[in-house]
Amino acid sequence: MWCPDWSVVAALDEAGRSRRSPAAVLSANVVEVCNGPARAEGVRRGQRRRDAQSRCPELLVLPANPDRDARAFDPVLAIIEDLRPGVAALRPGLLAVRAPGSWYGTETAAAATACQALVDGDVWDVRVGIADDLFTAEQAARTAEVQSWVVVPEGGSPAFLRGLPVHVLQDDGPRGRELVSLLQRLGLHTLGDLADLPGEAVEHRLGAHGAAVWRRARGEDRALFAARTPPPDLEAEVPFEPPLDSVEAITFSVRTTAERFVSQLAHHQLVATGVRVEAESEGVVCSSRTWLHPRHFTARDLVDRVHWQLQSAGATSGAGAAVRGRKNAGEVRAPIERVRFLPEVVEPAAAHGEALWGTASDDLVERGVARVQGMVGFDAVRRPVLQGGRSPAARQSLVPWGERAVDLRPVDRPWPGRVPGPAPVRVFASPPAAEVVDDAGREVRVTDRGVVTGEPRRFRVGGGVLPWQPVTAWAGPWPTDEAWWSGGAGPSARFQVVGADGRAWLLLHAPEGWSLEAGYD
Repeated sequence: MWCPDWSVVAALDEAGRSRRSPAAVLSANVVEVCNGPARAEGVRRGQRRRDAQSRCPELLVLPANPDRDARAFDPVLAIIEDLRPGVAALRPGLLAVRAPGSWYGTETAAAATACQALVDGDVWDVRVGIADDLFTAEQAARTAEVQSWVVVPEGGSPAFLRGLPVHVLQDDGPRGRELVSLLQRLGLHTLGDLADLPGEAVEHRLGAHGAAVWRRARGEDRALFAARTPPPDLEAEVPFEPPLDSVEAITFSVRTTAERFVSQLAHHQLVATGVRVEAESEGVVCSSRTWLHPRHFTARDLVDRVHWQLQSAGATSGAGAAVRGRKNAGEVRAPIERVRFLPEVVEPAAAHGEALWGTASDDLVERGVARVQGMVGFDAVRRPVLQGGRSPAARQSLVPWGERAVDLRPVDRPWPGRVPGPAPVRVFASPPAAEVVDDAGREVRVTDRGVVTGEPRRFRVGGGVLPWQPVTAWAGPWPTDEAWWSGGAGPSARFQVVGADGRAWLLLHAPEGWSLEAGYD
């Protein structure tokens, strides 16, 4: 069973956009997958982003995310598993299962039943192929129409494959693309041309991979698939009858459910590092948030998250805000009738075992911080995290305590123009203005080519921070020109300067003048 352009479908659903919008999923600035509306405008796989957008200016550019694609494909697997156990996910958008013809009378009836079940599950573009081997079944699905099927008769795989072009082998990864290019240069344009060659000659010329492809073209594909074991139901929920309108009452009532949630994960030797908490009011999810944990969630952690989520003013219902916020004594605007815990990221418990001497001190710190968060708010207590960047300020990111750091700039990139270590001790949130002059008292500047107009001899920092003092040593410049294509701040340069008092400073020269970025106290 094949659901075309699945990466685009999953990305559009996640972004809340229409599936009919022209869209493409890009990886490394190259189109990885595009949908039908985008292809109608001339967008193709392998195009650069600029080329794709020149053909379709309204193209929605979406990031590649294999985890998102797999997560969105899980409901499709569950629907088919309800019809026929033994489903295997070959990749997001493509699954295999033994044809359950005898269960539904004929294979055609089984295909129609599966298509109808997926359409009922909001999967509109689905195609089914049935054949003796896995490769032929996949190619049959790719030739089927939307919500339709192609059944290759028993023993008819060689005849069905003969007329297919060799480029159907490109989905076999980089090796497949290289092999297709070679076959086309050799004058072999269909699978029938390849199948007519002697097997020994193919293996001698193309190796074991070429021999496997040759057998595939002859309808003798030996590939098997391992059916997945359906994942256990790890969700937990607690209904309230009658519904509760107090945050404290709800928090107290979910404790037992949170303990059961953690216990059933432990029974499967799992822990949750990402959990979505949902609250329902009048049958509608009025508050939903995914929480991440740097280690793993305990029952107490989950109870805290429910408390913070319901207290936050951002929880909404269909008619408006579902929570009045911190100023209204912790009362929710719409009574909550159900709270649900859904594990989004689970990991083996063995990967999160305690250290030799336990984690008592860490637990005490976390509980102390949790009390502070309960008083001032979850987002008000933050911890610094190192990320990539050129300036000292850009290399810092503040993450709420207890939340995992995500979407950080990678540290291991070159970052041209970054000042070498050691890193400064003090970074100014609002860099004060500074002045740097040469022997003649003229302001030192840096040209567009990175040339210093004079040697720094004296400097001072405005606002009385530092008076005029001589420069005993200096290093630089380290020029940068960030975001010039979008009208950024323009070219700038950084200098390390040591004053007469022995203290070292990091100064920034920008088009608007000098400023003090950081100090090496």
